[in-house]
Amino acid sequence: MQRISSHGTILGKRIFPLMWFGILAFFMIAPLLGRRSQGELSAGFFIVPVIMAVVGYYVMKKLIFDLADEVSDAGDSLIVRFGSEQERIPLSEIINVNYSYMTSPARVTLTLRTPCRFGKEVTFSPPRRFLPFAKSPIVADLLTASI
Repeated sequence: MQRISSHGTILGKRIFPLMWFGILAFFMIAPLLGRRSQGELSAGFFIVPVIMAVVGYYVMKKLIFDLADEVSDAGDSLIVRFGSEQERIPLSEIINVNYSYMTSPARVTLTLRTPCRFGKEVTFSPPRRFLPFAKSPIVADLLTASI
């Protein structure tokens, strides 16, 4: 089996959100801990990090959290893994392949004929390429295999 998804997906799905929300929590807690006088703090110390957390969560939910952890090519099917759950999707079940290379990370969305346990669409991030605007060989192979 050949892995056709990016190795950096775990970094984007697990580590980056942890760092993002950790830094925002630090910026909310640090003024409270470092306060030496009894004066009140400005509401901006709390409002801005909360807004950044809400916007960050919304963007991550749309672009990162729905990505499959790993997708492997098993010849006549794809093996998709989200956490500890895994499912084999025959190539004949794929009715559309959409490739969005202008997002970060790039996304490949497979629309399925019948929904699997992960839904009607399965999205993963392909491996990064040196020439990001060139055609992806993985997407080209999926397009020819699903016809």
